[in-house]
Amino acid sequence: MSLPPQKACELKQIIHQQLVKMDVHGRIREVLAETIREELALEHQQLSTEDLIKALRQRGIIDDVMKELKFVTDVNEKESTSAPKPSTHFVDREPPVLKKTNIDPTRRYLYLQVLGGKAFLEHLQEPEPLPGQVCSTFTLCLHFRNQRFRSKPVPCACEPDFHDGFLLEVHKDSLGDGSKMADATTMLSICDPVHMVLIKTDTSGETALVASYFLEWRSVLAAENGITNVAVELLGVGTESKVSVGVLNIRLEMYPQINKTLSPEVTNTQFALEHQKTTEKERLFLVYAKQWWREYLQIRPTHNVRLVKIFAQDENGVNRPVCSYIRPLRAGRLLDTPRQAARFVSVLGYERAPVIGGGGGKQEQWCTLLAFLCRNKGDCEDHANLLCSLLLGFGLEAFVCVGTKAKGVPHTWVMTCGTDGTITFWESLTGHRYIHRPINPDDPPIVEQPKPLYPYRTIGCIFNHQKFFGNCQPSDAVEVCVFDLHDESKWKPMSGEAIKSVCSTGTTSSVPPFPPLCASAVDAAVISNEMELQLRILVSEHRKDLGLSTVWDDHLSYLLSPALAAYELERTTSVSAGNEEFQDAVRRAVPDGHTFKGFPIHFVYRNARRAFATCLRSPFCEEIICCRGDQVRLAVRVRVFTYPESACAVWIMFACKYRSVL
Repeated sequence: MSLPPQKACELKQIIHQQLVKMDVHGRIREVLAETIREELALEHQQLSTEDLIKALRQRGIIDDVMKELKFVTDVNEKESTSAPKPSTHFVDREPPVLKKTNIDPTRRYLYLQVLGGKAFLEHLQEPEPLPGQVCSTFTLCLHFRNQRFRSKPVPCACEPDFHDGFLLEVHKDSLGDGSKMADATTMLSICDPVHMVLIKTDTSGETALVASYFLEWRSVLAAENGITNVAVELLGVGTESKVSVGVLNIRLEMYPQINKTLSPEVTNTQFALEHQKTTEKERLFLVYAKQWWREYLQIRPTHNVRLVKIFAQDENGVNRPVCSYIRPLRAGRLLDTPRQAARFVSVLGYERAPVIGGGGGKQEQWCTLLAFLCRNKGDCEDHANLLCSLLLGFGLEAFVCVGTKAKGVPHTWVMTCGTDGTITFWESLTGHRYIHRPINPDDPPIVEQPKPLYPYRTIGCIFNHQKFFGNCQPSDAVEVCVFDLHDESKWKPMSGEAIKSVCSTGTTSSVPPFPPLCASAVDAAVISNEMELQLRILVSEHRKDLGLSTVWDDHLSYLLSPALAAYELERTTSVSAGNEEFQDAVRRAVPDGHTFKGFPIHFVYRNARRAFATCLRSPFCEEIICCRGDQVRLAVRVRVFTYPESACAVWIMFACKYRSVL
């Protein structure tokens, strides 16, 4: 391949610059002197070019040069006309590609680089992953002032190979000054931290929360040249919130450089004042909360056993007012209706906070929203807090309810109050809605009372981002509760001003800002096809073990699609549609004298093998998969419905048709 003279000259210049940068000439001189001493002194012979290259290769200098030479393609190059050839194989590690980022020169940016980790001692014995081998990975998620970022997954190791850079825009809050570049003094007043969440994903795709850390980035404002390096020690979560899990090396840099850096005394004074102000607000709220609780207990002695939750621990073991976990959250174009929001929250995975040891006790851990979204699963409190925030964003008057369900198990759910007084309960784990009609215990026995359909038994308190009410009715049973929140003889309110002092946005407080929701990165069609193919293989292998042959009916499989779409629509809107067309199509596809059987099932994960094992535990599904008879034809259809945060509702339907032989 011949290059134009201009390109050849450019290439020579790049190679020359790289050789100078690595001081290759100096190293060659050293090797040459050493080789002459070792070989010529003994043999008194002429040293050839081949001998010198051999010596350089033995000492690894040629390999070093080849590793450092990176040929980078400008992604915006317009001269390139021919389409690149598709790669014939996949390599374990992608070569670095230079990408241009659009930086507005009139705005201020914080460039945060993660330059590796160390002391992740839990992975000290972890073997080096082989090329192409599936292994557990770490992913770092960041949130800063409505901007979210995610690192590339790196294999779990004692020293994980994080090498990622994130460009965070530092903008002003006020619209009038929003277009002006923030100076050092303005940036010092921006007290939002960079929230960093470390997630571990195991080989089966299960995620676990490793650490949650709030990075104080403003130390860079007092750093020389506007650059500073920070070693961030990450602590565990929940019961391990005091245990170190590892250290991240972070480099912070301001773009463009600050004309006038602040002195460390100024920044430290600002941090001390903010901490003092926050601590004082929290102290005053604690004093008020204690006084409120004493008054609540004086109303009725039995109140001390009611589930009145004023504070809750987050993943870092920090006690925070429950109202701070709620905030009106608008989903932009990602969710269109409150019921769709309820469906989205219900397909996020449910997992109780892990507890070490037995005893059956429930570990309390109310996650911050970023930790919940990045892990894609959480406890019932996390689901209820998110659903309440979304319903508030849709303009409804929503509250989180704290109480119990059957057998006295503590539980949280969501309640909305209509303008006409209608009370609706929303179960955040399933998306189900229930209308509450209270039973009047004073009515005579002849009066027919409404039968509650909801699973809730008692209710201790309700709250949102502005209000908190303790239930002070004679009975805390949900079925007899009257939700007249203006009647202080039924619901004891907390001071709105007191709640606002510690929970409102934009104030100096320890309340982390809420991140925006992210659109799904999952291709529903691709995942549906992959899962369907895997399930066909699993069914065929299972039937082969039973001595049965497998014949698939592609047409029948396709006809199952409308049913799966109707099931998801019903879960979202509570409206059933399209069943008549589905039944008519199936009748046409199944000949006279044949029997049709179908079994739909719903999952919130995308692991085909795990889903198949669950299906086999159902006698109805097992009967279809292991069907015996004359002219047996099998069908399977998978339909993945995507939601924000890459959450998925996965519908699978197995079906068969066969000739009925009496």
